[in-house]
Amino acid sequence: MHHDDFKFEPVHGLPEALPEGEHILWQGAPTPLRLAKEAWKLNWIMGYFVVLAIWRAGVSSASVPLPTAMGHGVPLLLAGAVACLVIYGLAYVQAKSTVYTLTNKRAAMRIGAALTMTLNLPYVCIGNAALKTSKNGHGTISFELIGDTRISYLMTWPHVRAWNISKAQPSFRAIPDAARVAQIFADAAETRVHEPKIERTESAPSAVAAE
Repeated sequence: MHHDDFKFEPVHGLPEALPEGEHILWQGAPTPLRLAKEAWKLNWIMGYFVVLAIWRAGVSSASVPLPTAMGHGVPLLLAGAVACLVIYGLAYVQAKSTVYTLTNKRAAMRIGAALTMTLNLPYVCIGNAALKTSKNGHGTISFELIGDTRISYLMTWPHVRAWNISKAQPSFRAIPDAARVAQIFADAAETRVHEPKIERTESAPSAVAAE
């Protein structure tokens, strides 16, 4: 696996030019709102502040008129709105700085807003892939690594499968049309893994008998 934090990108999303015989099949990035919901739990945080506002209004209604009690919950709703905007902003920055790439030989991930890192995952290092999709077609493709290939969960979050910490699985998260992308990966990986290999050997020079 290759890590390169600072090299200029000669190819969008990749730290170096593609070698001969390799070409890009697909490139994409997370959808910001979907990433905010999946990775940052935007809906849960929004619901938390709504429940707090309802609770505050309910407590206040015991001592003040209902319209006034409802007003007591407004500051909590405003605080929730600010929190949700901050979370969406973080997810937006992460999504816009991310490029996922599939070539005919590897999966690559350029991730990180402040400190950019590129992960190159040859198909021969990927043992399996899991697809999780939503009703609108967005989804996450997680790659199970084999052999000695390892990545850091904390350094690559949120571009990893949730809660698989000890054996982190790099993931294309919150991408649109995930099923189609998964099929592109499956076809390319199968072709690459079963690609015939030609081994070259040099034959020893034959001895010439002296006459």
